[in-house]
Amino acid sequence: MVKPVLIIAGTIPVIFAILLIIPLTNPEIPITAIDPNDIVEIEFTKHHLTSVSFGITERLGAQQTEILVIKNDGELQYTLVNEGSPSTEKISEIDSDKKTKLIAMIKETGFMAIPFDSFVIKDEISDFVKYGVKITYNEKINQLFWPEQEATDQLIPPIITEVEIELESILDSIRE
Repeated sequence: MVKPVLIIAGTIPVIFAILLIIPLTNPEIPITAIDPNDIVEIEFTKHHLTSVSFGITERLGAQQTEILVIKNDGELQYTLVNEGSPSTEKISEIDSDKKTKLIAMIKETGFMAIPFDSFVIKDEISDFVKYGVKITYNEKINQLFWPEQEATDQLIPPIITEVEIELESILDSIRE
């Protein structure tokens, strides 16, 4: 017969393993640290770039740029710029749940501490999308730029991709 001491000794590691795994299975980002006094403004830009040849030299030019500004009070400003001239401007409100989720994602994941790194674009790429986000969080500013994953051999950090997906969903909702 198995001694009770061995059963207890065997269950302790199992209990610790369960306590470690439970937080990892929850994909939600906690919003408990959101302070209503925080001042957050987010400016998201999406540039559709194409290579323009001038005979000997080439340079990248923006065919279309989308700018989304999320103000602290929840106001959304959307501007579409086609080949250098603004063609569409919309003002709307962001859903408070989406805003809270976005701010929690930025605050809780250390997004503001990500250093700016340049991403090298593949030589054969002539058309791609370049993203930029400027976050003002309680007067501290962080600005990041990155290309779409297919345009570079470098890995775009997953947190940047998650923030991009969230901002793209807001862009999709205001375009309609």
